[in-house]
Amino acid sequence: MTMAFDPLFRDLNRLTTEVFGSSRVPQGMAMDAYRVGEDYVAEFDLPGIDPDSLEVRAENNTLTVRAERKSRPGSENEAEVSYVTAERPRGTFSRQLSLGDGLDVDNISADYTDGVLRVTLPVAERAKPRQIKVGHGGGRRVIEGKS
Repeated sequence: MTMAFDPLFRDLNRLTTEVFGSSRVPQGMAMDAYRVGEDYVAEFDLPGIDPDSLEVRAENNTLTVRAERKSRPGSENEAEVSYVTAERPRGTFSRQLSLGDGLDVDNISADYTDGVLRVTLPVAERAKPRQIKVGHGGGRRVIEGKS
């Protein structure tokens, strides 16, 4: 989150990636998160990712998304490639989200279409709001005696 707003951290990340190589430093990925009805949805921008490299894992109330963008599709040998400019990040992308107890982790689903990974996290049945019926006096009547 810090890198999106602070140019210093963004430049530091770019420098680190250039020095250590993009495959060694996990990159962040842009994400939107919102609620639709009784589901939470997280959408990650991952254009050019091989769908077979995507990994979505839920463990110990943590959702982990990992993906990899190779240097150039179809080219196994980086020495064959001579870039004129290379602005798109390559290598491993990773993001972790802390999940609350009110989510149904067993029914999380994910779909990758048009460069966007959409992860749907349903709200657990026990966490859904319930209407509670309010009684009126509990059915008791007060009987007054004569003194």
